[in-house]
Amino acid sequence: MTTQQLVEQIRNKESFLCIGLDVDLEKIPKHLLQEQDPIFAFNKAIIDATHHLAVAYKPNIAFYEAYGLKGWESLKKTMDYINQYYPELYTIADAKRGDIGNTASMYAKAFFEDMQFDSVTVAPYMGKDSVEPFLSFTNKHTILLALTSNQGAFDFQTQLIDGVPLYQKVLETSQGYNNAENLMYVVGATKAEYFKEIRKIVPNSFLLVPGVGAQGGNLQDVCQHGLTKEIGLLVNSSRGIIYAGKGLDFAQKAEEQAKVMQKEMQEILNSK
Repeated sequence: MTTQQLVEQIRNKESFLCIGLDVDLEKIPKHLLQEQDPIFAFNKAIIDATHHLAVAYKPNIAFYEAYGLKGWESLKKTMDYINQYYPELYTIADAKRGDIGNTASMYAKAFFEDMQFDSVTVAPYMGKDSVEPFLSFTNKHTILLALTSNQGAFDFQTQLIDGVPLYQKVLETSQGYNNAENLMYVVGATKAEYFKEIRKIVPNSFLLVPGVGAQGGNLQDVCQHGLTKEIGLLVNSSRGIIYAGKGLDFAQKAEEQAKVMQKEMQEILNSK
């Protein structure tokens, strides 16, 4: 999917909501455990109920890897379902891969060619040759970890290197990579006070923003300095939406919660 196609979908839906499909069998409604594939049954119901409110879905790969081969099969079925029935939706493999050379190329093929994701999250610690193999794919995006929402982000990401925070070095340096126009960045909602400085470095890049809702991030704060003329934001919510209900009506409860976020996004977009 091209960036422009993503922007058009955002404008049409008046939403920049990304829903995280982080499926934990201990948290999904108990009646689904009787299904042949409980993970896929859960994902399908959530997607069917919320696809008109969200523009993107982000499976965190760890939640599928944890269940071995069956988990990978559930992930593949989920991706095939989205691409067949809702091809306008943007998909993110939240894999946080980061390795060099042929290894990076194989990771990229796994998510872009086999799984048919539109994008994948990548760790920048190993540098240029661990990122550029992902960037070489046409109409695919590489979402580089820049400033994450967890408390441990302060261990390294905000440390000064020659007077400049490391996360800013990541932003600046990556702009010189081959096919850097295919880059997006992860910036946590709990770090909203940093968005103004981030936009000085990457004024037009899309930012994937986790941490709104359960982690305490605030949508208004994120949008104050994060929004661009082309929107430039994908704001993710996982637990707050997919686990909004525990009963037979869990998908309806997820839709209701997604609608709350979409309406807030709509109001923000209309006020700009």
